[in-house]
Amino acid sequence: MTGAGPLLVMGATGNLGGALFRQLRAAGVDVRAAVRDRTGAPADAVVADFDRPETVAAAASGVRAVFVLGGRRDMPGLCAALAAAGVEHVVLLTSRSVIGRVPGNAIADMWAASETALRGSPLGWTILRPSGFMSNALRWAPQLRAGDVVRAPFGDAAIAAIDPDDLAAVAAVALTDPGYASRALELSGPAALRPAAQVEILGRALGRELRFEPLTGDAAGAELAQVFPPAFVEAQRRFFEAGEFDDARVVTTVRDVLGRPPRTFEQWVAAHAAAF
Repeated sequence: MTGAGPLLVMGATGNLGGALFRQLRAAGVDVRAAVRDRTGAPADAVVADFDRPETVAAAASGVRAVFVLGGRRDMPGLCAALAAAGVEHVVLLTSRSVIGRVPGNAIADMWAASETALRGSPLGWTILRPSGFMSNALRWAPQLRAGDVVRAPFGDAAIAAIDPDDLAAVAAVALTDPGYASRALELSGPAALRPAAQVEILGRALGRELRFEPLTGDAAGAELAQVFPPAFVEAQRRFFEAGEFDDARVVTTVRDVLGRPPRTFEQWVAAHAAAF
């Protein structure tokens, strides 16, 4: 990250990419937004599909560092295209499910393949491996608009979820501080909570008596299948039913990088209560 030139943020209208783009621009950093289409995008956004490496050359021209969401269909091709465009460094978002990965799990394998492709490319790299996001609770919003009961799988799985704004702040540092080159950072929020505890916190913030009901067995699989392909449904059940992945571990990386504690789930809910 020694050269001049702007930064490029992939997915700049998304939950995480949008937060990162806004934080960088607010800090006066020269940053460019990359989007698949211009709906809801900044006026000066560039269009690129990171699943089609041939489309990124113009967007990445003159760029020195890029934030990339992992899981791309052709990660080796994307790395080659970014390097050919003159990019020096990539900050890659994967997942901490790669740590201690059990091979054959479709989700963990996807993230690991993205990391392997980047490490094997000529690009400099920083890898961010976060826990699950606090914003995943937004999946419950339709149920809460319809009633006071949240039904979801994996009721026994505690997750040290992270606020996407905290993750974006760490990504901003990784994009601008060369001290984070060639490092893989595990990240989490400040506390591991089961879904029932999250629902209780939501209820207090909303002033409502909410209840969590866990879905198990076939009901859990059917719920997941509404959102995920079969291989990802199996992967999540392996994670949280068979115990292949412990997302409850709390680490201090957010505090170490930012010099402040990570935001709590209570703080995240207070900022997003209107979405429920």
